[in-house]
Amino acid sequence: MSFSLATLIHHFGALGVSLGAGIEGETAAVIGGIAAHHGLFSPIAAWLAAWFGSFTADQCFFFLGRWRRGSRWVRAISAKPAFSRAIGLIERSPITFCIAFRFIYGMRVAGPVAIGLSNVRARLYRPLNFISAGVWAATFTALGFIFGHAVEIMLRRAFSPLHVAILAVLVSVAAISIWLWRNHRKAQAEDRNTVP
Repeated sequence: MSFSLATLIHHFGALGVSLGAGIEGETAAVIGGIAAHHGLFSPIAAWLAAWFGSFTADQCFFFLGRWRRGSRWVRAISAKPAFSRAIGLIERSPITFCIAFRFIYGMRVAGPVAIGLSNVRARLYRPLNFISAGVWAATFTALGFIFGHAVEIMLRRAFSPLHVAILAVLVSVAAISIWLWRNHRKAQAEDRNTVP
C-alpha cells in the first residue's frame, strides 16, 4: 500500500495526501511529510491536506454508523473485536475517546463507526473530530518531514536486494502458514458443528 500511496502523492501532491489520509491514515500523512521534506509541496500544505482527509473520512464513518446502522458494512465492522473495545471506551469516557481514537491501534474505522452508533451527538463529535484530526495530522506529517530523510537512509542500508528476497520468502511462508492454520481451524469447527 505504501508504494501506491507514494505514487498517488507524487502525482497528485497535497490532494494525494488528503485522499491517502482518509483511506489509509498515518502512512499517507508520514509520506506527505517526506514529500514536503523533498520540496514537492510545503509542510503546511501536507499538514492541512492530511487534516482535511482524516477529518472528512471520519465524519463519513461516523454518519455511516449513525444513519446506516443495519447495513452489511456497519454490521461487519460491529462484529470485529476492536468495535466492542471501542464501545467500552466510549461508555467510560466519550469525550476522551472522540479525541483519542485515531491514535489507538485498530480504531481507524471502528472508532468513528462506534461513536456514530453511540449516544454521542453529532454537534459534539464534529469539533472534537476536527481538533483531533488537526493534532493527528500535525504529528504524523512532522514525523515524516523531520525523520523522513533518516528513515530513507536507514531503509536503503538495511534492505539490500538479498534482504528484500529473504524478507519476501519469510512473509510468504508466514502467510501460507496462517492460511493453512485458519483453514484447519475452520474445518475443525465445521466438523464439530456437523456431529449430532
